[in-house]
Amino acid sequence: MAGIPHDHYEPKSNGEKWLHKRLPIVGLLYDTIMIPTPKNLNWMWIWGIVLTFCLALQIITGIVLVMHYTPHVDLAFASVEHIMRNVNGGAMLRYLHMNGASLFFVAVYAHIFRGLYYGSYKAPREITWIIGMLIYLMMMGTAFMGYVLPWGQMSFWGATVITGLFGAIPFVGESLQTWLLGGPAVDNATLNRFFSLHYLLPFVIAGLVAVHIWAFHTTGNNNPTGVEVRRTSKADAEKDTVPFWPYFVIKDLFALAVILLVFFAIVGFMPNYLGHPDNYIEANPLATPAHIVPEWYFLPFYAILRAFTADVWVVIIAETLTGGIIDAKFFGVLAMFGSIAVMALAPWLDTSSVRSGRYRPMFKWWFWLLVIDFFVLMWLGAMPAEEPYATFSLIASAYWFAYFLVILPLLGVIEKPLPQPETIEADFDAHYPPKDDAKGATAATPAE
Repeated sequence: MAGIPHDHYEPKSNGEKWLHKRLPIVGLLYDTIMIPTPKNLNWMWIWGIVLTFCLALQIITGIVLVMHYTPHVDLAFASVEHIMRNVNGGAMLRYLHMNGASLFFVAVYAHIFRGLYYGSYKAPREITWIIGMLIYLMMMGTAFMGYVLPWGQMSFWGATVITGLFGAIPFVGESLQTWLLGGPAVDNATLNRFFSLHYLLPFVIAGLVAVHIWAFHTTGNNNPTGVEVRRTSKADAEKDTVPFWPYFVIKDLFALAVILLVFFAIVGFMPNYLGHPDNYIEANPLATPAHIVPEWYFLPFYAILRAFTADVWVVIIAETLTGGIIDAKFFGVLAMFGSIAVMALAPWLDTSSVRSGRYRPMFKWWFWLLVIDFFVLMWLGAMPAEEPYATFSLIASAYWFAYFLVILPLLGVIEKPLPQPETIEADFDAHYPPKDDAKGATAATPAE
C-alpha cells in the first residue's frame, strides 16, 4: 500500500528470486494478503468478501448453465426446463445462479450504505467510490439482461417495458431502441443480444473489481472513525493496523460462512421466494400480465421512474421550459438514472470536513431516514401505479434527491460534529483496553 510503511515481499529461494525478477506475481499476492488494515474495522466491513464470493459463484454457475441453454425464442424456455429436469444438478445450479444474484445485491446495498455512513467516498477515495458505482451499474445491466433469458412472461414484458424507456429519449430514442432490440420489438435478436452481453459483462465486472481493489490498496482502507492510518513511521503504522492475513481473513470467512448458511437454506427450501410465478409461464406477446414488476433489487428505482407523472408540477415545468422535449416518460427516465448519479456524486455533495457519520449527530438522523426511504421505495415499486402509492412514491423520491442535493451540502455548514479520536490506536484502545495496562493498574493498587 503506497504511503503506509510496511514489510514487502522478499524472495528467499532461488526459484522465488528467479520468478520475482521476471513476473513478481508472488510479491503482488503477498502484498495484497498482508496489506496493513485498520485494526478497528467492524462487521460492516465483511461485505467485500461476500461480493467476491458472489461474483465467482455467478461466473462459475453461469458458465455451466450456458452449456445447456439455447438463446432462441422458440427454445429458450424449454432449455431452462431441460436444465431444471434433465441436467444432473441442473435445478441446484439454476437456483444457485438465480438466488446468487439476490445475494449479490443484498451485499452491494449493504456495502454502499456502509460507505455512505462512514464517508468512504471522501478524499482520497473518490476514484474508488466512482469505480464502485460503475461496478454497480454493470451489475444492474447484467442482472436485467439475465432476467430476460428464461423467456417467461415477466422476462418478456419486463424487457418490453424497460427497453421502451430508451424510446423516450428525444430525437435518437427510436433509433436507439431499435438498435438495442435488434428490430422493432423484443424478439429473437433481442434475446441473442442480451445473452451475449449477459455472458460478457461479468468478466468486465471482474476487471473493474480488480481496479477497485487496486484503488483502495493505494489509498488505504477507510475505517469506522474516518481517521487515517499514521504514515509518519513504520512503528506508528503498526500501532494503527494489523495484517489482513490472518486477522481479517478469518473474520471475513466466519461472516461468509454464516451468510452462506442462510443462503443455502433459501436455495434448498424456498428457491423461488424472491422470484415471480409468471416467469414459469412461457413468454406470450399477446397476453400482457396484470402487473409487470422487475426483480426486487430494481424496485426502488422502478418506483422513482413511475413517480414523476404528467401531473407533477416539476414535470409540467420541465415540459414547458423545453417545449415538450422533456415529457413525463423521459423525465422519469432522467429521475431513475439521476437517483444513481447523485450517489456517485456524494464525494462532492458532502461538504462536511468530518468523514465518519459516527461523529455527526444530525447526519445520523437524515441517513437512517434515507435507509428507511430506500426500503419504502422498494415496497412502492412492487405496488400498482395508483393512489395512494403514486403520492407516496413521489414523496419518497423527493426525499432521495433532497438528501443528496440539499441535506448533505447543508449539514456540512450547520452541523457541529462530536470530538474524534486522534488515532485509530486510541479508538481501538478505548474499546479494547490493552491487557498489559490493565495488569499494571492491578499490580499498582497495593503499592498505593
